[in-house]
Amino acid sequence: MPTPLIHSPTSEQVLLFTLMAKLAVGAVLATMLVRFPWFRRILLTEKRDWPERLVFAASLGLPLTAGVIWRLVLSNNAADLTLAGAFLAGLLAGPYAGAIVGVMLGIPPTFVGEWGALPFAIGCGFAGGGLRELCPPEAIWHFSPLFFTGLHRHVWRLVRRFEIDWVVVLLAAPIALETIAQAVGHKWPLRLFVIPADTPGMWAAVLICTVLSVAIPIKIWNSARIEHRLQEQEKLLMESRLDALASQINPHFLFNTLTSVSSLIRSEPEKARTLIVKLSGLLRRLLRSQEHFVTLREELEAIDEYLDIESIRFGPQLKIEKHIDPATLDLIVPSMMLQPLVENSIKHGLSDKLGEGRVTIRSLRDGDHSIIDVIDNGIGIPAGEAGRVKGTGIGLRNVNERLRVIYGANYQLQLDSVPGQGTCARIVIPELRALPAREIA
Repeated sequence: MPTPLIHSPTSEQVLLFTLMAKLAVGAVLATMLVRFPWFRRILLTEKRDWPERLVFAASLGLPLTAGVIWRLVLSNNAADLTLAGAFLAGLLAGPYAGAIVGVMLGIPPTFVGEWGALPFAIGCGFAGGGLRELCPPEAIWHFSPLFFTGLHRHVWRLVRRFEIDWVVVLLAAPIALETIAQAVGHKWPLRLFVIPADTPGMWAAVLICTVLSVAIPIKIWNSARIEHRLQEQEKLLMESRLDALASQINPHFLFNTLTSVSSLIRSEPEKARTLIVKLSGLLRRLLRSQEHFVTLREELEAIDEYLDIESIRFGPQLKIEKHIDPATLDLIVPSMMLQPLVENSIKHGLSDKLGEGRVTIRSLRDGDHSIIDVIDNGIGIPAGEAGRVKGTGIGLRNVNERLRVIYGANYQLQLDSVPGQGTCARIVIPELRALPAREIA
């Protein structure tokens, strides 16, 4: 059988493969860098101090320098991103950061006789930095790999209004630098490395690759900036919703307690006075605590102060029981989450009940969740009314909404009631051991 012929790729095919690999190297490097929090943090600030500029220059310059050395040692031309790297450093961090990266990229080739590499790399850094000084910061982040789709509009705006269109300027700058590099590399082939472009088609491919080598990292980093800002906005929105819900529950609790005090002022003034003292202590605790989340231990301490007030009102007829799993005491819970449930049990479950009233607070672990129950032996809720009750009362509605906001739609207040026997209000939440309030702040 005849041996199949294996055709070696042409020089143009090799050049196209090299350009594609060059774009891939730039995209991978940009994606890897943006995964580091400290690098993302630098991208988010437009006004950077010198330590941040140096960190940015080192973060970008070191892997790019490794790519240049890789090209020199293994003749892998796709790893050399000198023009795009120095220009990007200057464009995003200023002329001096661009010059520092240019020095890092230009020194290794100088040792092998490429004398034009160092001044050219420094020039690219200063070119990017000078453009940064002139260009509005947000215009830089609008530079996209899909620039060609709207290029005609930008050019028309530039010609018709005689206004500077920064997309056109950002496009022209790397093209001009690549043109200079090709001219120098063509005249002195061993003094400055370039990927040679000998035909008009290859010229176009090299120029497009140069522009994309700048635009693709900008696009990747801008997407990370936008994602980070959206996360910050979601945190702020969550915090504002929690603040609004917390501002509802405190006046609601205060109003109910003051109503109880007012009913005792004439008939039992000493009991009313004791209630006011207990109330002032509880309010002092609430004013001191600005956290959205506390441990279950702290929440139970606040409940004890509230129950002291209710015990004065109801006397020995009110019995409190606790069955708390010690393993749940360090569980993180939303602050003032149990007080509305206990208050609802006493006010609606036990106030109209004849004889002894009992409220049981129970906590236990169930896998990676914890269950907290507030159970009373009161009059209960009529059949089919649990959903309506949960949605109409301020306290229960507030608890249910806070659970949904913090943990998601699958976490809601559960009410189970038997008329004439009592009601169980259940909260099931995932176990957290670090305060989310600090993350939100």
